Amino acid sequence: MKRLIDLALCVLSLPVTVPIGVVVAALVKATSRGPVLYRARRVGRYGRPIEVLKFRTMRVDCTGPSVTRSGDHRITPAGRFLRATKMDELPQIVNVLRGDMSIVGPRPEDPKYVASYTPEQRQVLSVRPGITSLAFLRFGHEQEWIERARPPDAESFYITEILPEKLAIELRYVREWSVRGDLQILARTLTVLLS
Repeated sequence: MKRLIDLALCVLSLPVTVPIGVVVAALVKATSRGPVLYRARRVGRYGRPIEVLKFRTMRVDCTGPSVTRSGDHRITPAGRFLRATKMDELPQIVNVLRGDMSIVGPRPEDPKYVASYTPEQRQVLSVRPGITSLAFLRFGHEQEWIERARPPDAESFYITEILPEKLAIELRYVREWSVRGDLQILARTLTVLLS
């Protein structure tokens, strides 16, 4: 049932998401050199590696920590807008259609962070990762959380403070999953994005 809902919602959204995607792709291409899409290595269902598609928001050939802070010089001006509006996540509809992801589910994480999961935390890998989730609604703008705390090491702060809290929320989602719950999360996400 969850998979059928995912496919139906993705197909129904295409008349809106495709034109927006074309405009965003043109914006990315016109404002910085490099590919339009960024392929992020993440961990999917059952611990399998997946490539999560995003519109590229960072300059090419930049190195640095995986966790970004506000004012990060690697983020392009267009990228700042795309991240703020979450439009950089739009290509993940392709991930949903391919079956790598669901519309609602635990957010897919970087393999280096998943390697530190406890056996209990690894239960989030029993379902398809999602474009949105309750943890995404709470921590969708992680940079703001990091900036408020002003830690000397943003990545360590993410691993020790933010990630455990996100995983606790995601575990509760996995244990209490329902169609109604997914629809509520989706409605809340749309409300946040449109406000």
